[in-house]
Amino acid sequence: MIAVRSPDEIQRIKASCEIVFAVQRELEQAVQVDISTGELDALAERTIRAHGARPAFKGYRDFPSSICTSINSAAVHGFPSADVLLSEGDIISIDVGVELDGYYGDGAFTVGVGVISADCGRLQETTLSALHDGIAQAQAGGRLTDISHAIQSRVEDAGMSVIRQFGGHGIGRTLHAEPHIPNHGGPGKGPRLKPGYVFAIEPIVSLGGADLVVGDDGWTTTTRDSTAVAHAEHTVALTAEGPEILTLPEASAS
Repeated sequence: MIAVRSPDEIQRIKASCEIVFAVQRELEQAVQVDISTGELDALAERTIRAHGARPAFKGYRDFPSSICTSINSAAVHGFPSADVLLSEGDIISIDVGVELDGYYGDGAFTVGVGVISADCGRLQETTLSALHDGIAQAQAGGRLTDISHAIQSRVEDAGMSVIRQFGGHGIGRTLHAEPHIPNHGGPGKGPRLKPGYVFAIEPIVSLGGADLVVGDDGWTTTTRDSTAVAHAEHTVALTAEGPEILTLPEASAS
Protein backbone atom coordinates (compact mmCIF):
# COMPACT_ATOMS: atom_id res chain seq x y z
CA MET A 1 0.00 0.00 0.00
CA ILE A 2 1.32 3.43 -0.97
CA ALA A 3 1.13 5.97 1.86
CA VAL A 4 -0.57 9.31 1.26
CA ARG A 5 1.39 11.93 3.19
CA SER A 6 -0.29 14.86 4.91
CA PRO A 7 0.97 18.40 4.24
CA ASP A 8 2.69 18.33 7.64
CA GLU A 9 4.45 15.06 6.82
CA ILE A 10 5.61 16.43 3.47
CA GLN A 11 7.11 19.44 5.24
CA ARG A 12 8.96 17.10 7.60
CA ILE A 13 10.27 15.06 4.68
CA LYS A 14 11.25 18.31 2.99
CA ALA A 15 13.29 19.34 6.05
CA SER A 16 15.32 16.14 5.71
CA CYS A 17 15.67 16.71 1.97
CA GLU A 18 17.03 20.21 2.50
CA ILE A 19 19.84 18.66 4.55
CA VAL A 20 20.46 16.17 1.74
CA PHE A 21 20.85 19.12 -0.61
CA ALA A 22 23.26 20.90 1.76
CA VAL A 23 25.40 17.77 2.08
CA GLN A 24 25.48 17.30 -1.69
CA ARG A 25 26.70 20.86 -2.22
CA GLU A 26 29.49 20.36 0.36
CA LEU A 27 30.54 17.10 -1.31
CA GLU A 28 30.43 18.52 -4.82
CA GLN A 29 32.80 21.30 -3.77
CA ALA A 30 35.10 18.82 -2.00
CA VAL A 31 35.51 16.40 -4.91
CA GLN A 32 39.02 16.74 -6.34
CA VAL A 33 42.01 14.68 -7.42
CA ASP A 34 43.55 12.61 -4.56
CA ILE A 35 40.77 13.09 -2.04
CA SER A 36 39.70 9.76 -0.60
CA THR A 37 36.11 8.55 -0.58
CA GLY A 38 36.60 8.03 3.15
CA GLU A 39 37.23 11.76 3.55
CA LEU A 40 34.04 12.51 1.61
CA ASP A 41 32.13 10.15 3.89
CA ALA A 42 33.48 11.86 7.01
CA LEU A 43 32.55 15.28 5.59
CA ALA A 44 29.03 14.07 4.85
CA GLU A 45 28.53 12.70 8.34
CA ARG A 46 29.82 15.89 9.98
CA THR A 47 27.49 18.01 7.87
CA ILE A 48 24.46 15.81 8.52
CA ARG A 49 25.03 15.77 12.27
CA ALA A 50 25.71 19.52 12.34
CA HIS A 51 22.12 19.92 11.11
CA GLY A 52 20.84 17.79 14.01
CA ALA A 53 20.08 14.83 11.74
CA ARG A 54 21.32 11.27 11.30
CA PRO A 55 22.96 9.55 8.31
CA ALA A 56 20.16 7.28 7.11
CA PHE A 57 22.45 4.77 5.39
CA LYS A 58 24.84 4.14 8.29
CA GLY A 59 23.87 0.82 9.85
CA TYR A 60 21.06 0.24 7.34
CA ARG A 61 21.23 -3.51 6.69
CA ASP A 62 24.75 -3.27 8.18
CA PHE A 63 25.96 -0.73 5.60
CA PRO A 64 29.04 0.79 7.31
CA SER A 65 29.09 4.34 5.92
CA SER A 66 27.09 7.55 5.74
CA ILE A 67 27.09 7.82 1.93
CA CYS A 68 27.55 5.54 -1.07
CA THR A 69 30.46 6.42 -3.35
CA SER A 70 30.42 4.60 -6.70
CA ILE A 71 33.29 5.38 -9.08
CA ASN A 72 33.33 4.89 -12.88
CA SER A 73 31.93 1.40 -13.59
CA ALA A 74 30.50 1.04 -10.07
CA ALA A 75 26.73 1.43 -10.34
CA VAL A 76 25.50 1.77 -6.76
CA HIS A 77 26.31 1.06 -3.10
CA GLY A 78 30.07 1.67 -3.28
CA PHE A 79 31.83 1.69 0.09
CA PRO A 80 33.79 4.82 1.00
CA SER A 81 37.38 4.05 2.03
CA ALA A 82 40.48 5.90 3.14
CA ASP A 83 42.37 3.80 0.60
CA VAL A 84 40.33 4.83 -2.46
CA LEU A 85 41.58 8.10 -3.95
CA LEU A 86 39.89 9.96 -6.78
CA SER A 87 41.85 10.42 -10.00
CA GLU A 88 41.68 12.90 -12.87
CA GLY A 89 38.96 11.86 -15.30
CA ASP A 90 36.95 9.73 -12.84
CA ILE A 91 33.24 10.16 -12.40
CA ILE A 92 31.79 9.48 -8.97
CA SER A 93 28.15 8.93 -8.04
CA ILE A 94 27.33 9.92 -4.46
CA ASP A 95 24.11 8.83 -2.77
CA VAL A 96 23.05 10.67 0.41
CA GLY A 97 20.31 9.71 2.86
CA VAL A 98 19.20 11.71 5.90
CA GLU A 99 16.79 11.03 8.77
CA LEU A 100 15.51 14.00 10.77
CA ASP A 101 12.91 13.57 13.51
CA GLY A 102 11.66 10.31 12.05
CA TYR A 103 11.38 11.42 8.40
CA TYR A 104 13.73 10.62 5.53
CA GLY A 105 15.23 12.34 2.51
CA ASP A 106 17.27 10.71 -0.25
CA GLY A 107 19.22 12.08 -3.20
CA ALA A 108 22.10 11.19 -5.51
CA PHE A 109 24.27 12.98 -8.04
CA THR A 110 27.22 12.24 -10.30
CA VAL A 111 30.18 14.58 -10.66
CA GLY A 112 33.40 14.49 -12.67
CA VAL A 113 36.89 14.74 -11.21
CA GLY A 114 38.81 17.33 -13.17
CA VAL A 115 38.44 16.93 -16.94
CA ILE A 116 36.29 13.95 -17.92
CA SER A 117 35.72 12.30 -21.28
CA ALA A 118 33.07 13.49 -23.69
CA ASP A 119 31.28 10.16 -23.29
CA CYS A 120 31.16 10.52 -19.51
CA GLY A 121 29.91 14.08 -19.87
CA ARG A 122 27.15 12.85 -22.17
CA LEU A 123 26.34 10.10 -19.67
CA GLN A 124 25.93 12.65 -16.87
CA GLU A 125 23.69 14.86 -18.99
CA THR A 126 21.54 11.96 -20.16
CA THR A 127 21.06 10.62 -16.63
CA LEU A 128 20.03 14.02 -15.29
CA SER A 129 17.68 14.55 -18.24
CA ALA A 130 16.15 11.11 -17.64
CA LEU A 131 15.58 12.04 -13.99
CA HIS A 132 13.74 15.21 -14.91
CA ASP A 133 11.73 13.42 -17.61
CA GLY A 134 10.64 10.91 -14.97
CA ILE A 135 9.77 13.65 -12.49
CA ALA A 136 7.67 15.42 -15.13
CA GLN A 137 5.50 12.28 -15.32
CA ALA A 138 4.92 12.16 -11.54
CA GLN A 139 1.50 13.66 -12.02
CA ALA A 140 -1.67 12.98 -10.05
CA GLY A 141 -3.98 10.93 -12.23
CA GLY A 142 -1.15 9.30 -14.17
CA ARG A 143 0.22 5.79 -13.75
CA LEU A 144 3.38 4.68 -12.01
CA THR A 145 5.05 3.33 -15.15
CA ASP A 146 4.62 6.66 -16.92
CA ILE A 147 7.67 7.62 -14.83
CA SER A 148 9.48 4.43 -15.79
CA HIS A 149 8.79 4.78 -19.50
CA ALA A 150 9.96 8.40 -19.62
CA ILE A 151 13.27 7.45 -18.02
CA GLN A 152 13.87 4.45 -20.27
CA SER A 153 12.98 6.40 -23.41
CA ARG A 154 15.46 9.18 -22.70
CA VAL A 155 18.26 6.73 -21.88
CA GLU A 156 17.77 4.39 -24.81
CA ASP A 157 17.28 7.24 -27.28
CA ALA A 158 20.81 8.29 -26.29
CA GLY A 159 22.15 4.78 -26.99
CA MET A 160 22.69 3.95 -23.32
CA SER A 161 21.28 1.31 -20.96
CA VAL A 162 19.10 1.51 -17.88
CA ILE A 163 20.34 -0.54 -14.93
CA ARG A 164 17.28 -2.68 -14.29
CA GLN A 165 18.12 -4.34 -10.96
CA PHE A 166 17.54 -1.09 -9.07
CA GLY A 167 14.96 1.67 -9.18
CA GLY A 168 13.17 4.34 -7.24
CA HIS A 169 10.94 3.90 -4.22
CA GLY A 170 8.48 5.47 -1.87
CA ILE A 171 9.95 7.34 1.10
CA GLY A 172 8.73 9.01 4.28
CA ARG A 173 8.73 7.42 7.72
CA THR A 174 11.10 4.77 6.33
CA LEU A 175 13.95 5.09 3.86
CA HIS A 176 12.40 2.59 1.46
CA ALA A 177 8.63 2.23 1.17
CA GLU A 178 6.10 1.14 -1.41
CA PRO A 179 6.09 1.37 -4.36
CA HIS A 180 9.15 0.14 -6.21
CA ILE A 181 9.58 2.42 -9.24
CA PRO A 182 11.28 0.63 -12.15
CA ASN A 183 13.40 2.70 -14.51
CA HIS A 184 12.02 0.78 -17.48
CA GLY A 185 8.68 -0.38 -18.81
CA GLY A 186 5.72 0.64 -20.91
CA PRO A 187 3.51 3.58 -19.91
CA GLY A 188 0.03 3.46 -18.42
CA LYS A 189 0.53 0.61 -15.95
CA GLY A 190 0.71 0.25 -12.20
CA PRO A 191 -1.07 2.23 -9.48
CA ARG A 192 -2.86 5.46 -10.26
CA LEU A 193 -0.81 8.36 -8.87
CA LYS A 194 -2.34 10.56 -6.15
CA PRO A 195 -1.50 13.85 -4.43
CA GLY A 196 0.39 13.11 -1.22
CA TYR A 197 2.58 10.37 -2.64
CA VAL A 198 6.31 10.95 -2.04
CA PHE A 199 8.79 9.16 -4.27
CA ALA A 200 12.55 8.92 -4.61
CA ILE A 201 13.03 8.79 -8.38
CA GLU A 202 16.49 7.62 -9.46
CA PRO A 203 17.68 6.58 -12.90
CA ILE A 204 20.94 4.60 -12.92
CA VAL A 205 22.45 4.58 -16.40
CA SER A 206 25.29 2.73 -18.12
CA LEU A 207 27.22 3.85 -21.20
CA GLY A 208 27.32 0.20 -22.26
CA GLY A 209 25.53 -2.91 -21.07
CA ALA A 210 23.21 -3.20 -18.10
CA ASP A 211 24.50 -6.45 -16.57
CA LEU A 212 26.01 -6.07 -13.09
CA VAL A 213 28.47 -7.98 -10.92
CA VAL A 214 28.29 -7.77 -7.11
CA GLY A 215 31.63 -7.25 -5.37
CA ASP A 216 33.15 -9.24 -2.54
CA ASP A 217 31.79 -6.74 0.01
CA GLY A 218 28.27 -7.85 -0.91
CA TRP A 219 27.21 -4.30 -1.73
CA THR A 220 29.25 -2.64 -4.49
CA THR A 221 27.91 -3.44 -7.95
CA THR A 222 29.84 -2.83 -11.17
CA THR A 223 28.97 -3.24 -14.83
CA ARG A 224 30.06 -6.58 -16.28
CA ASP A 225 31.54 -4.82 -19.33
CA SER A 226 33.31 -2.20 -17.12
CA THR A 227 31.55 0.74 -18.77
CA ALA A 228 30.86 3.90 -16.79
CA VAL A 229 27.64 4.46 -14.83
CA ALA A 230 25.91 7.62 -13.61
CA HIS A 231 23.19 7.95 -10.96
CA ALA A 232 20.84 10.87 -10.25
CA GLU A 233 18.06 11.01 -7.67
CA HIS A 234 15.55 13.45 -6.22
CA THR A 235 12.87 13.02 -3.57
CA VAL A 236 9.62 14.29 -5.07
CA ALA A 237 6.18 15.04 -3.59
CA LEU A 238 3.15 14.69 -5.85
CA THR A 239 0.75 17.61 -5.47
CA ALA A 240 -2.47 18.63 -7.20
CA GLU A 241 -0.41 21.27 -9.05
CA GLY A 242 2.32 18.86 -10.14
CA PRO A 243 5.54 17.36 -8.77
CA GLU A 244 7.56 19.26 -6.15
CA ILE A 245 11.25 18.40 -5.91
CA LEU A 246 11.96 18.34 -2.18
CA THR A 247 15.73 17.83 -2.56
CA LEU A 248 16.05 20.99 -4.65
CA PRO A 249 15.25 24.09 -2.59
CA GLU A 250 13.37 26.75 -4.51
CA ALA A 251 16.22 29.27 -4.27
CA SER A 252 18.48 26.80 -6.12
CA ALA A 253 15.98 25.48 -8.65
CA SER A 254 17.09 27.90 -11.34
